[in-house]
Amino acid sequence: MGNEMRIVTEGSKDKYIFTDVVEIEGQKTSILDITNLDAIRKMVAENNIKVIVNCAAWTNVDGAEDPEKYALVEKLNAVAPENLAIAMKEVNGLLVHISTDYVFGGDPYNTPCKEDQKGTPTGVYGLTKLHGEQNILKIGVDHLIFRTAWLYSEFGKNFVKTMLNLTATKPQLKVVFDQVGTPTYARDLADTILTALEDYKLSLNSQPSTLNYAKSGIYHYSNEGVCSWFDFTKMIQQIATEIGYYESLPKQGDLEGLCDIQPCHSDEFPSPVKRPAFSVLDKTKVKNTFGIKVPYWTESLYKCIFGLKTKDLKHS
Repeated sequence: MGNEMRIVTEGSKDKYIFTDVVEIEGQKTSILDITNLDAIRKMVAENNIKVIVNCAAWTNVDGAEDPEKYALVEKLNAVAPENLAIAMKEVNGLLVHISTDYVFGGDPYNTPCKEDQKGTPTGVYGLTKLHGEQNILKIGVDHLIFRTAWLYSEFGKNFVKTMLNLTATKPQLKVVFDQVGTPTYARDLADTILTALEDYKLSLNSQPSTLNYAKSGIYHYSNEGVCSWFDFTKMIQQIATEIGYYESLPKQGDLEGLCDIQPCHSDEFPSPVKRPAFSVLDKTKVKNTFGIKVPYWTESLYKCIFGLKTKDLKHS
């Protein structure tokens, strides 16, 4: 998400400072440990920061189940957001925080989840992300919490890039069909966050800074539509084939023809975490509040794969 925010804010007249715990080659990055409240306060004071967008988190769902990692996962997913909330509360600022559909999943349901639905996480990752939300609410800072699902982009490790590689090199794949949700292109979420920030700026110009932001709250965002992981993979392959993505790769091994993608049950891939079986988010609130139109998931997937093809061609 951080890379996507860099892209969508490139032409902004506002000043954006991108931080990480390490230097990022080729990108201007300020070093900041968000588990250190004093360091955050110092950064906020020195740069007169009024809004923080938190894209950082522990996202390895299975890895979070390692008992030796519990404290670290809680620190990154719950304590760090609380620190950011405190720092923004002290300057009457806004905290934008990215959360997850994994705060749900413990109870069976088959209708899209609304923002006020009770959190019932089934694993450490979801539980710590829920704690992060609760900590932000506890501080009472103006906030925009965006829960999202099945996030992917041209950057980092994600399902789309993994499946593009596997379908290009494997003769057959099995992908679960009994987990349903909605893929989310990170660029679309970044655009939505930018739209919300513009709305926040307008609110600051029209009301005293002592008043709370009227649209402060939790919102759900994913692309439109519903599919299983199996359907998602089939569409990845279909789009990649249509635009000639596989032909753009430097080497495809001995694979002849298309990879045979077969549906399977979740129990064929044992995991320490029970993932939500129905992970569809209701986006009515975010659409009505900020007047946004959410793209259909296959349209955004096409944009991402086309972007990856272009990137690969540049580096070939």
